[in-house]
Amino acid sequence: MKEKQRASMNRTLQVSDEEMIELQKKLLTLDSPVEVKNITNRTVQGDLLEIIDFFPSAFADLIIIDPPYNLDRNFSGLKFKRMKDEDYLNYLESWFPKILKTLKPDGSVYLCGDWKCTAALYNIMNKYLTVLNRITWQREKGRGSVKNWKNSMEDIWFAVKNPQAYYFNVDAVKIRRKVLAPYTHDGQPKDWQKTEEGNFRMTHPSNFWDDITVPYWSMPENTDHPTQKPEKLITKLILASCPQDGLVFDPFLGSGTTSVVAKKLGRNYCGIEVNPEYACWTEKRLERAETDKNIQGFFEGVFWERNSKPK
Repeated sequence: MKEKQRASMNRTLQVSDEEMIELQKKLLTLDSPVEVKNITNRTVQGDLLEIIDFFPSAFADLIIIDPPYNLDRNFSGLKFKRMKDEDYLNYLESWFPKILKTLKPDGSVYLCGDWKCTAALYNIMNKYLTVLNRITWQREKGRGSVKNWKNSMEDIWFAVKNPQAYYFNVDAVKIRRKVLAPYTHDGQPKDWQKTEEGNFRMTHPSNFWDDITVPYWSMPENTDHPTQKPEKLITKLILASCPQDGLVFDPFLGSGTTSVVAKKLGRNYCGIEVNPEYACWTEKRLERAETDKNIQGFFEGVFWERNSKPK
């Protein structure tokens, strides 16, 4: 595999041929049923439909699913072709119920998509789970158009097995925002904090996220995966919906963001990835996470709104 030539300041992940050989040894392949202990904190390399039946039932506290959207996309030689809406729904139906068998009774699911496939995502979630919300997040990247609005939003559907019993830690995902018009009562701050860095308020998170930065060349989390999700985005999902020492399962792992963030946050993880190169990228990122726990936009346990974190 020929390494790409990059500028000196480019921090995009690079893996040499020699590293690939060693990283491949860490990957797990399955040809028979396994126990939870065998897949905990492992990257499983293989085709989802061929191996999902080998996975144990009810082991995941949280499932994060980022499948191919209904678009023409080349994943380093593995091509996904756009299809009719009803065919895409059938595609979801081919694996979604199988994945749900791995979810604990009090578990949660997040399913990612864009405007074009979001109706199908809702339909499949609503058929098998209780849908609680739709998160819409803003990404700066996206091609402009002279005949349409620029597409710069994506959706994440949130659903649970049991709406009467599921884990959700809202305090862990509150956002620290600047207070522009501080209100006081008897001379004391009301619902905000005065600090040396400025005045801030901890606010409840909404279902519209405009504080996410898509990975790019100067960020150490960046890879060459064409649809990589930001670590900060996945951090919010995990902190909100997976307890400490719980297990996060990602059946479309890609370059490993879900597993990497879970490790940084002290959660267990398991992921499936069909592309062996992407799976090796995951393993190298996991190695880095042994010593580097930093997550862009998440500092000392706090989510900061853009351009507000102290230097």
